[in-house]
Amino acid sequence: MIIINIKDGESLDKALKRFKKKFEKTGVLRELRSRQAYEKKSVARRTEIKHAVYIQNMNLDTTS
Repeated sequence: MIIINIKDGESLDKALKRFKKKFEKTGVLRELRSRQAYEKKSVARRTEIKHAVYIQNMNLDTTS
């Protein structure tokens, strides 16, 4: 369970923004979406490798 302590004089919008940020960090929605449909291990591995290559290419472009 996510707990957000609201500070004195803090607006509700700021507290809600902190809650959303904390909630996203937990990865609940990401996991929920991934469980919607079964993905074979080979497909998941292929997707992970494609993502790693993409990130690696982005890092090479920014350092050059």
